[in-house]
Amino acid sequence: MLHVRSALCRQSWRGFKTFPRAAVEVKNEPILGFNEGSPERKELQKALADLKGKTEDIPCVVGDEHVWTQDIRYQLSPYNHSHKLAKFCYADKELLNKAILASVAARREWDLTPVTDRAQILFKAADVISGPKRAEILAKTMIGQGKTVVQAEIDAAPELIDFFRFNAKHAIELLEQQPLDSEGSTNTMLYRGLEGFVAAVAPFNFTAIGGNLAGTPALMGNVVLWKPSDTAMSASYAVYKVLRECGLPPNIIQFVPADGPVFGDAITSSEHLAGINFTGSVPTFKRLWKQVAQNLDIYKNFPRVAGECGGKNFHFVHKSADVQSVVTGTIRSAFEYGGQKCSACSRMYVPDSLWPQIKEGLLAIHKDLKLGDPAADFSTFLSAVIDDKSFARIKKWIDLAKSSPSLSIIAGGNCDSTTGYFVEPTIIETKDPRDAIMNEEIFGPVLAVYVYPENNYKEVLELIDTTSPFALTGAVFAQDQTVVDEAAKALRNAAGNYYVNDKSTGSIVAQQPFGGARASGTNDKPGGPHYVLRWTSPQVVKSTYVPLKEWKYPYMG
Repeated sequence: MLHVRSALCRQSWRGFKTFPRAAVEVKNEPILGFNEGSPERKELQKALADLKGKTEDIPCVVGDEHVWTQDIRYQLSPYNHSHKLAKFCYADKELLNKAILASVAARREWDLTPVTDRAQILFKAADVISGPKRAEILAKTMIGQGKTVVQAEIDAAPELIDFFRFNAKHAIELLEQQPLDSEGSTNTMLYRGLEGFVAAVAPFNFTAIGGNLAGTPALMGNVVLWKPSDTAMSASYAVYKVLRECGLPPNIIQFVPADGPVFGDAITSSEHLAGINFTGSVPTFKRLWKQVAQNLDIYKNFPRVAGECGGKNFHFVHKSADVQSVVTGTIRSAFEYGGQKCSACSRMYVPDSLWPQIKEGLLAIHKDLKLGDPAADFSTFLSAVIDDKSFARIKKWIDLAKSSPSLSIIAGGNCDSTTGYFVEPTIIETKDPRDAIMNEEIFGPVLAVYVYPENNYKEVLELIDTTSPFALTGAVFAQDQTVVDEAAKALRNAAGNYYVNDKSTGSIVAQQPFGGARASGTNDKPGGPHYVLRWTSPQVVKSTYVPLKEWKYPYMG
């Protein structure tokens, strides 16, 4: 575990015990292999077996009080919806208001807690998740959110661990960012938490995102109401319990599952709302933003509103591209985790000269992709989509493709919800580059491909930039450096995370801070060094040591 100490020097932090220059040394958590016979594989298999057929009771937690309301819900396993992994309840308006007041009452003491002490909680939690709790949280992510071994590992271990460690590092090092002094006076920047509470609204698709949405504001001295996703409840509660067991005091993060509109109404009608940290759909984010705007007159402060809302992410292929890289990168980007990553490739632009090779490569791999139960069979490449609503929405798009004269399904297209919400990875070729399937987010294993005349690539770059309202991720595949440079200029605003000769997914904390603009969100780049600043309200303190004795200026005579 990492240890820090603080030193009195203008109230600024002076570093780790072993690092005299205030450098906090952390590295990205390694991704484990889970190969046959490995200890991590054995531990995970045991954790999966322990959860098989069992239902965990998950209450609302306000302070140290475990509360059950009458509105009981269940988290179902996506690939086996007869398995109720978790029983939980929705917080009602009364309980949410109680949680808000309890948090606000605890805020001042927490905000005055040294950031090194707050960071220590996240460092410790990261170590616990890296070690003794890793298998449990991975197993709950696999069963509850339908992830394969590698997808659960990347998400619920390294990414979550990295969020905790790097944000703690950034929070500590932020204290070194101080203003200049002048003769006779000193200036100090105090990085206070926001006055009020922060609402963290988490998605289903990444256990790590829920931990970050709630954990980072808390790290910066804020109190938080965490609304976990109904379909990520088990893993989210496991992360919450780790934070509490590692020293997070009561009332700093309230764990309050709730109906979306009820939660939104409760937080936006409170005078104490200081911020919203959101990942989810555009309509929900817009609704929250509008509610905040309508209630501006009741708030003590202007609430910070941060959101990430998904994308219609592209792969652009130039005639100079490496075909194998395009094929393998697109398969992974479009179909890993069933296309349910915010960054997943869902539209692809291919030159006619390369399409026969790329099509052949995609179809060759497609026939080997295994769709199934990731807990029972570790060779599964993708599993079911998250729930019945998602299944119905994706099936509607596939049915549309089957009947549209401008769309043709070249692979996949079958759906079956008998035992789980299974959708085959589906590749659709479109004759119309502005068809709705190239514009709207589907959030499933559906890839739309437009084949263009190879010499029209400049027009296609403009098409990519103007077709969709989103601007989250995108990738350019080209060996011609001139084209790479042209694309970078043409697509400058089309993606917040932009890849050259690499797939559009797979951002790593501290390497590729994540986020996009336009309809994709506020692009606050969690995973980067500036993210922690979003959740502070800085105060500058000037201390003068030379008394002011004259009210006149010299030129006045």
